[in-house]
Amino acid sequence: MALLTFPHFPSLSLFPNTRFISQTRRRLSSFGVKMTLSSNRDKSGAAILWFKHDLRIDDHPGLVAASKYKDVVPIYVFDPRILSRLSDEMLEMILFAVEDLRKSLKDCGSDLMIRFGNAENVIQELVKEVKATCVFAEKEVEYDLCLMMDIVKKKLEALTSSEESTKIILWHTPFYDIKLLKEIPTSYNDFKKLQCPITVPLLHTSLAGVEMELDWGSLPTYDDLQIFMSKNPKKLEANWISIKATSAETLSQEQLFKSSKSYEKNIISSQRKSSKLGGSVFVTKRRNMVGGGTNSVLNALAAYLRYLEGTARDDWQEVHERTRSAESRDGASFIRLFGPALCLGIISRRRVHYEAIKYEKERNGGFLSPFGYSAATIAAAVDAVSSMEWYWLMALRDQRNDDRKHYIRIWRWNGYLVQYTADGTQGPAVLLVHGFGAFWEHFRGNIRSIVEGGNRVWAITVLGFGKSEKPNLVYTELLWAELLRDFIIEVVGEPVHLVGNSIGGYFVAIVGHLWSSLAKSIVLVNSAGNIIPSYTSVPFTKERQTSGFLRLGAQLLLLYLRLRIKDIVKKYYPSRAERVDDWLINEMLRASYDPGVPVVLESIFSFNLSIPLNYLLEDFKENVLIIQGMKDPISDSQSKVAMIKEHCPGFVIRELDAGHCPHDEVPEEVNPIIREWILNVERKRLVECPA
Repeated sequence: MALLTFPHFPSLSLFPNTRFISQTRRRLSSFGVKMTLSSNRDKSGAAILWFKHDLRIDDHPGLVAASKYKDVVPIYVFDPRILSRLSDEMLEMILFAVEDLRKSLKDCGSDLMIRFGNAENVIQELVKEVKATCVFAEKEVEYDLCLMMDIVKKKLEALTSSEESTKIILWHTPFYDIKLLKEIPTSYNDFKKLQCPITVPLLHTSLAGVEMELDWGSLPTYDDLQIFMSKNPKKLEANWISIKATSAETLSQEQLFKSSKSYEKNIISSQRKSSKLGGSVFVTKRRNMVGGGTNSVLNALAAYLRYLEGTARDDWQEVHERTRSAESRDGASFIRLFGPALCLGIISRRRVHYEAIKYEKERNGGFLSPFGYSAATIAAAVDAVSSMEWYWLMALRDQRNDDRKHYIRIWRWNGYLVQYTADGTQGPAVLLVHGFGAFWEHFRGNIRSIVEGGNRVWAITVLGFGKSEKPNLVYTELLWAELLRDFIIEVVGEPVHLVGNSIGGYFVAIVGHLWSSLAKSIVLVNSAGNIIPSYTSVPFTKERQTSGFLRLGAQLLLLYLRLRIKDIVKKYYPSRAERVDDWLINEMLRASYDPGVPVVLESIFSFNLSIPLNYLLEDFKENVLIIQGMKDPISDSQSKVAMIKEHCPGFVIRELDAGHCPHDEVPEEVNPIIREWILNVERKRLVECPA
């Protein structure tokens, strides 16, 4: 891990009654809100402080900026479009966090308004009620939330055409001291060389109350929230709710679709009332995630960082016990325990970094060692929040780049940022899934052509690759399959034609097998996986082993790939080596320096590809298309095609004079095949199930 240059952090305890900041005036960069810290409320009119994924008052630049207004109305909106993406556990977490946020705001002389419905309508009505001149809201990078923010802005602009119309002011918590977003290099390796200093957290300030009488609303119970979600007119189909609620691991252990009772049981068990257990920082029923309010999370963080010291405190002992059970690989426990709280903004990334470095200095007489951190938990916390900030910055930067053939969109899955693109306005839905080490842009020569064939196309960069986030997880084929499942449900919103290359083909085969209602057809382009005649079902492997030997192997493999990447990729394009251009190689090299890459590479040694393709796709039969580059250097295409023809009746096969990535090597040949395939499948479905 490369160390950054850290400024000196004075103890916040020296300033018990004042806000602390390293300068009298701090600019939050050219792409954030500019504010001056002052105790004077010099702004007339009312301001609305809209909380979304920033459920705290600690280190909250928006709150500090809003505090300059004479009247401030904080609000949290239970918007079904936001809540529908969250698990039951995360809904529990939100209730505890919002409850604590309301209490904290009351302690500051204010309150928190609770409302239900579409945020743009709620905010518009509140602006009219309190005659607000501005709305403070945290900047977003997720595509759907950015659209929501645009709708809110248009709603506010529609209220009046005068120069004094209500403005929406976006803010974010700066982690690095960066003045211009466009100055950030896209290579993390180059970014580290800049040695950008880390900014200092803000303490909260008091807020002005509101003189007028307002209905602040009541905090719902967990059951209230479930009823509200069930009445949401845009809710998912009942069977899709059960699909999301059941893991791939559970399905495989229950012999896949033999009974729907497991779904019903899962749904029933989720209908529970949330209740915090005995003051524990693990607030959900499963008690595996740190939650509650900011102070609760900070207390748990203090316990986590001091894991090596041991403790007699019951609350800290509980954290230590959960740390041991969550450490599936070195450092993974931090994301497992604190990731949800960071995602909801109960605590800021900058605060975590500050507390970790402060403790590191305490352990080392006030200094930072150039040889690494003195405790694994400190390293885990610093690495995690630094990595999260990097991917957030990249997501924000890429969305501002208009010089692209296809616009980048961001989807948040289980708290992690995932990139994708979408094109087309009508026709069947198609999802393109890349292979190991690639990204959605690997379909650069396919997307537009498939769209022109009368389809809508989504292409995704799965977690751990390209510019999608690479968290410290144990990556498995089941994890990636669940990601694709949730993407289809949450983003596409309807069954798709799944197209997968290499290991991506194996992922889509798993999706088709476990959740067949999500797939109209399967297209495998030089897919990973074998054909094994007369195969009988066995459970997927549950435990994935990690070790120092595997980590070393991943590091050596990474070095080898960086040195030989162009030669290796050219072998995959035997017919048209010129397609391996500088852009493709540079993007692969850039991604290889991203934080978390070695962890992803470790997964190579633990993939379970033992379930054969003929078993996974036996229920699709005539809805499977095989596109096989016959010059594939990493598999015996002749033998594989022969096995498919013999043991997979109904599979359609197209053989091409290409290597491992025919979709990118010879897109002019692959695209017509895919377009014709989709057209034929759709015609057949129309005949079988006429409207």
